[in-house]
Amino acid sequence: MSSHRLFRFPKPQWVNSANTRTAGVYTAGAVFSLGFFFFIDAATFSKSSRNGSDVHVKFVDWIPGICSALGMLVINSIEKGRLNADSYSYSGNGVAWKARLVLFLGFALMAGGLAGSVTVMVLKYVVPEYPFPTLWFGVANVVANSLIMLSSVVLWISQNMEDDYTYNLAL
Repeated sequence: MSSHRLFRFPKPQWVNSANTRTAGVYTAGAVFSLGFFFFIDAATFSKSSRNGSDVHVKFVDWIPGICSALGMLVINSIEKGRLNADSYSYSGNGVAWKARLVLFLGFALMAGGLAGSVTVMVLKYVVPEYPFPTLWFGVANVVANSLIMLSSVVLWISQNMEDDYTYNLAL
């Protein structure tokens, strides 16, 4: 066994295949759309007459989802190779710290979106002690932001898999 390895057991071959990468991208898209489905379902139900309360989903409820979606966009627009790009000869002028800063800002947006959805749920729905059909508006917001964060993790992992036999063409 090689002394340069970190783990004792080798990584399975199917982990770095193109099919696994494609399945990861599609799974991330499904989880992302499922997250927004929960929130849009709650938003449309809040405007219906069967709501049973005077509480509706307003723009304040949308802000955490917008922050999480922007954070996902920022995080997944950064290549994994750029995070340690200062060690390569083609990059100079501190590409790695800029990429790390942008990645941190993306994670801050996503964390702020999730924390904002929990805050909106607690302040708008839990503290006034609304019953569950109305409380679902806040729960759906938290579920939506959690699923957006999960989809970002899945997309980041699946897009940054290293495969020796896959070539990326860039102009």
